[in-house]
Amino acid sequence: MLAKRIDPAAGAIIMANGIFLYGGIQAFPIIDQNLGKLLSILLFLAWLVIYWRLSVQFFQKNFLRPFLNNPIQSFTIGTWIAGVSVLCNVLLKYYPAALPFLQGMAVTNVLLWAVFLVTMIKSFKKLLTKQTKTLHGVILLSTVGTQSIVILLKNLFNWIPIMFVEVLVFLGIGFYVLGIYLLTRRYVLTQWTLIEDWKNTNCIIHGALSITGLAMVTAQLMTTPFMVGFWLFVLTLVILVEGIELARAYQRVKKLGFSQGIWTYHISQWSRNFTFGMFFAFTVALNESSAYQLPKGLIQFQDILLPLWAKIVLLSLVLQIWLYAQTQIKYSKLSLK
Repeated sequence: MLAKRIDPAAGAIIMANGIFLYGGIQAFPIIDQNLGKLLSILLFLAWLVIYWRLSVQFFQKNFLRPFLNNPIQSFTIGTWIAGVSVLCNVLLKYYPAALPFLQGMAVTNVLLWAVFLVTMIKSFKKLLTKQTKTLHGVILLSTVGTQSIVILLKNLFNWIPIMFVEVLVFLGIGFYVLGIYLLTRRYVLTQWTLIEDWKNTNCIIHGALSITGLAMVTAQLMTTPFMVGFWLFVLTLVILVEGIELARAYQRVKKLGFSQGIWTYHISQWSRNFTFGMFFAFTVALNESSAYQLPKGLIQFQDILLPLWAKIVLLSLVLQIWLYAQTQIKYSKLSLK
């Protein structure tokens, strides 16, 4: 029988589906109005199953120490934190009366982030002193997890001091700068190939900035010119990184065929769904915020982009769920043999 160990990055499943319910679903009113509440409950149930298994595994002796001592894999704790943050925001959206319960979840999540903070610092120290060819975008979950806490606190607690929020936002930006430095050093100073060494998690290069932007908009930080420039920079990164992804997909299909090239499930693929959904959420929040007076031309461009991007978010999520379901069915059949 196959091992039943759950991947530490499984929290990304909650992140990817949750960010669609938080943002992207609003572009599809029929789905939102008729299925939104049901889908949020299903997300909560999925969270219970995944996080229970993660919790049990986390405290196993043969897992905990090697996991925390791994300077790359340990960053996947960021998916646990961001997953809870997104879930709380989704449940608040559909069930506002659950606020006291969600606030309890939020406090627990902040405590988990504090543990993650210590782990991140130790892992960054190791990575700074030792070059590694296996480094990839998972280290940017340091930013994602931190900024998810900002959005969570601002949405669930209206008394959070703005200074505390600013510290968290800039801490997340600091983690991003450090992560980009390490990734740049890895890809500039070592030999690599697009097919084998460019990882799915590298899409967090733009996703981490999208959630940073959403955090800043949620907290109403920065000036309008800054946010306009920031959004355009994120859009540029989306185009560049996803352009690399398309080139990689083409090369993989050419070399390995469609099934082995791109139609093979891996847990890290959920990061792409999350980053797509997060860019949509950031763009909508900036577009609709009364705190910023965006140029008319930018508003018109975003109004055209958002419906198109929403369809990309939904289509990519449906395809990912389909691929995941196929893999789980195959796994179940193998485990029965």
